[in-house]
Amino acid sequence: MKTDSDLEPQLANCRDYWLGWGSAERMDGELTYYRSGIPDGQVNGVLSLRDSAKVEQSIAYAAERLAGVPWMWWVGPDSAPGVAAELTDHGAVRLGAMPVMTIRTDKVTPADGPSDLDIEVVGDADALKEWVRVFATSFGLPPEIHDDLLRTESERHDADRIVRFIGRRAGQAVGTSLLYDAHGVAGVYVVATAEDQRRQGIGTALTTAALVEGRQRGLSVGTLQSSPSGYPVYQRMGFETVGEYELFQIPASEA
Repeated sequence: MKTDSDLEPQLANCRDYWLGWGSAERMDGELTYYRSGIPDGQVNGVLSLRDSAKVEQSIAYAAERLAGVPWMWWVGPDSAPGVAAELTDHGAVRLGAMPVMTIRTDKVTPADGPSDLDIEVVGDADALKEWVRVFATSFGLPPEIHDDLLRTESERHDADRIVRFIGRRAGQAVGTSLLYDAHGVAGVYVVATAEDQRRQGIGTALTTAALVEGRQRGLSVGTLQSSPSGYPVYQRMGFETVGEYELFQIPASEA
């Protein structure tokens, strides 16, 4: 399995970020997966499979390791060609896709958010709790798992790679973002805006804050994986699409 040499550091950044959620279990090898143990499919899953001839046995193995929690299977440029088709042949249901997008950090320009938006680095436990509440609510993660999300965030093994940003208006937390510094790439994650604050440029401003921090650290390339709603925003910022992750669900009968 080969990937473009310029793209591989971005994919490695993505794998490492999600492996950081593997507080219960994680493995980075021919099959890469992570298990947070939290009952939501966004925080458990398979990230890549490097041998398309091993789909059937990998489904069985992943189902065993991820049993008891919802999970998804990602297929991107760092998986072997043919994995998506093989998964479909084994009953997997395609849930959607996320573009892999990139930008040179020296091309990032100032963002025009609300004039009263203050962006801060999350620096203490109280701010981290607010940060988790805002992103979890924005992403539709139920309140009953917020404490588990907070615990996992506060105990990440890779905390030295992470800078979290929180946006406030009149003291109220309204948005989040995160810089993940790994493989020489500025990975941008957890870009979220409170529902009643959207379409005002807050997400753009918080994405820019993460990219500027990356540039100051000497990282020349920024990357993210976009939701459908975020895609036009990132295009306007100057991001380009360089790949795609497809997301699959494995039916219980196949797992």
